[in-house]
Amino acid sequence: MAGRLYTKTHEWLTADGKTVTVGITDFAQAQLGDVVFLELPNPGRRLEAGESFGVVESVKAASDLYSPVPGRISTVNDKLAGKPELINSDPYGDGWILKLELAGELPKDLLDEAAYKRFTESQA
Repeated sequence: MAGRLYTKTHEWLTADGKTVTVGITDFAQAQLGDVVFLELPNPGRRLEAGESFGVVESVKAASDLYSPVPGRISTVNDKLAGKPELINSDPYGDGWILKLELAGELPKDLLDEAAYKRFTESQA
């Protein structure tokens, strides 16, 4: 996989072998506004691609979080419990949400950066 991939539900992912790191995109955090709380799953839970795994709450709205790939949750970002605003300040760095051990292949409907940019421009 080359670089970061995106979903139409505004999650991003990077893969390092079978370990996939997931977060929400800069576009999503900007739409949400100031993030005040995250409901995160427990490590060990198995997810299907497209399955909801938690909720991000902001001063404006609450939004479900969806797994971009099938796999088992290996780690959640515990820093977010005390500092959910990391999603706003660093969505592609310290604001990552969870890591999964990939089960199977990456879904074919993931977007590269250029395709995601076109998609978000069509949403405006």
